[in-house]
Amino acid sequence: MTDATNQDFIRSSAKHWDRAVRTPEPVRASKETRLTPKRLPAGVRLLGPVLVLLAWEAASRLGYLSPATLAAPSTALKTGYEMFADGSLLPHLLASAGRAYAGLFLGIVVGVVLALLAGLTRSGEALIDGLVQVKRAVPTLALIPLVIIWLGIGEAMKIFLIFTAVLVPVYINTHAALRSIDIGHVELARTLGLTRSEFVRHVALPGALPGFFVALRLAVALCWTALVVLELINTQTGIGYLMNRARDWGQTEIIVVGIIIYAVLGLVSDAIVRAIETRALSYRRALGS
Repeated sequence: MTDATNQDFIRSSAKHWDRAVRTPEPVRASKETRLTPKRLPAGVRLLGPVLVLLAWEAASRLGYLSPATLAAPSTALKTGYEMFADGSLLPHLLASAGRAYAGLFLGIVVGVVLALLAGLTRSGEALIDGLVQVKRAVPTLALIPLVIIWLGIGEAMKIFLIFTAVLVPVYINTHAALRSIDIGHVELARTLGLTRSEFVRHVALPGALPGFFVALRLAVALCWTALVVLELINTQTGIGYLMNRARDWGQTEIIVVGIIIYAVLGLVSDAIVRAIETRALSYRRALGS
């Protein structure tokens, strides 16, 4: 073989080798993409509740469920519409929402601040983490007698107890996310000479967002769960008050109206958190994470 022929052979072999080495990379990426589960649309996630409502309605219409035991969903929806139309429902709905979201807001703010102090400083962790873990072990309902002595039985007591119920999951999940931030990001921040405030803004908070949104979904559920119990304690307004009064008169349709309202408010709140989470963490999908 001449020198020219040898050089052509070497070039051709190099091209084929280069293609063989670079080809598997997109193939692996496509396989990983196919193995990644897709998030279900919001409508599909409602399939379970819809089936339960249909079965409930069918059992009521066929006589398996007595109205005195449990009103049919259609009866409850009709009653709820009538109460909304005559203006007797909206004030109680606004009162319940105000209590729930006031306690939720305070719990989120205080929980995030405490998580930042405990997650980013040793002294903060020594002072704060043990106290939150103690609160975690004490049920919120066990604090009701003491908080009534402190704050009475008015709105402040209810908002405070919702706040304490929300605080724990927000702190624990945000704190855990802060402690698990990639050490490489921390070292890079030190190399770039970021100040403490810049580190918190550009590294700590973005790194803790996934854990924070997990906490936020738990907190939204807990604020409504706590409200259900608290509104049964000497209240004159709220969905819980309506349900308690309906119990005395055996009005199961109004009790079901209250249950449906709590369920809808919880689902809507969770859907809002999901939408915010999807938007805030869109960069993870862009990076292929």
